[in-house]
Amino acid sequence: MICQAELARDTRIVIAKCINRDGKSAPPVAIQACTELLDRKLLEGHDRFYPFVNRAMAYYAQGDKPHALDDYNTAVKMAPKNAKPYYYRGVFYAAQTDVDAALRDFDTALSIDPKLVSALRQRAIIYLSQTNLDAALADFSEAVRLQPKTAALWSDRGHLRILTRDYDGALKDEAEAIRLDPKLARAYFLRGAALGDMGNSSNAVRDIRTAVDLDPSLDRYISTMGKTASIALPPL
Repeated sequence: MICQAELARDTRIVIAKCINRDGKSAPPVAIQACTELLDRKLLEGHDRFYPFVNRAMAYYAQGDKPHALDDYNTAVKMAPKNAKPYYYRGVFYAAQTDVDAALRDFDTALSIDPKLVSALRQRAIIYLSQTNLDAALADFSEAVRLQPKTAALWSDRGHLRILTRDYDGALKDEAEAIRLDPKLARAYFLRGAALGDMGNSSNAVRDIRTAVDLDPSLDRYISTMGKTASIALPPL
């Protein structure tokens, strides 16, 4: 019993280092742990693709893109009916600005699991970059419908509505984001941008100041010339 308990404990430690949800494992440690999981076959069945995905992330963090892609491909082959390997590989392709490959993977992921909000959001961002605004709005709206209590999703849709000059819609979305998360700096910033475009300068300044107080890094999106200030929207 003691040996079994020690083995279970060791297994949990290896899994924790491989999956690395807390972000504390350095990439070489995560790679070693994931490789050990695979060598020892400590995960079976549908969970077996996870070490490949997590090792791919660690390889990518080290700048080893070929090995990262190899592991993402293996994860997809091991679980072709699971949406998540396609999603993770899609994120990898998007980071390489290979938007066609990324869209294929996000489309596949969503054909398997239409409720995978992370894939909806990533696909919407790509659509937005292609100025396919109707498709982006559809994906952002579906994400909001599926996870209505997630403040960031409301703010994402508000961002898009500013770009389409639907300022009333943007204000409603950012207000809901702020209601759900009063410390979401980006929502205040975007609401301030919308108010500024509408000519409501006093309330715009108030929101922008609140946003920068919560997240000083947002200051980089403000440029001033004399008494005039211009706002750039932070990227999604």
